[in-house]
Amino acid sequence: MHPLQIEGLPPWLESMFTSELALAVFFGICVLEGAMLLRFMPSELVVPAALALIGSSIPQVIAIIAIAVVGTTVGQFCLFCLVRRAGREYVLQKRWFPITESRLERFDGWFDRWGGLAVPASNTMLFVRGLLTVPAGLSEMDGRSFVALSAIGSLSFQTILASLYLAGGHLLA
Repeated sequence: MHPLQIEGLPPWLESMFTSELALAVFFGICVLEGAMLLRFMPSELVVPAALALIGSSIPQVIAIIAIAVVGTTVGQFCLFCLVRRAGREYVLQKRWFPITESRLERFDGWFDRWGGLAVPASNTMLFVRGLLTVPAGLSEMDGRSFVALSAIGSLSFQTILASLYLAGGHLLA
């Protein structure tokens, strides 16, 4: 199988992905993505880029998915704890948080309607991934439940991305 090439990846990031520290760098990137601090690449490219640059054998795919799930869950839990401690207004005032008040109100409604099930569902969806972390952090949800639900959604999302990458590689080979 010929891996798909990731176009537009910053050269410094590509060199880190191909170094001996590739998996540690990948874990750090996943933590940033989970905490909604990843600005230099869309979250939808993180796993495909890792597969393209680190490798896509079955053991590598399993390791990359596992690292992505743990890393994004750690990042989301950090954001969950920050929101719980500092509050909604604090997060919305920060320029690093990529959402408006009106959009966050919509996610509050999702969380109010669906409760904890909204966390894994949103973690599986493109473009809204992780945004229910804020309403979850403001709710009465305990941290262990959030971590489990976040990890389930991240596992679903990362597995879908890896599967699409691998299917695309087979189709283009």
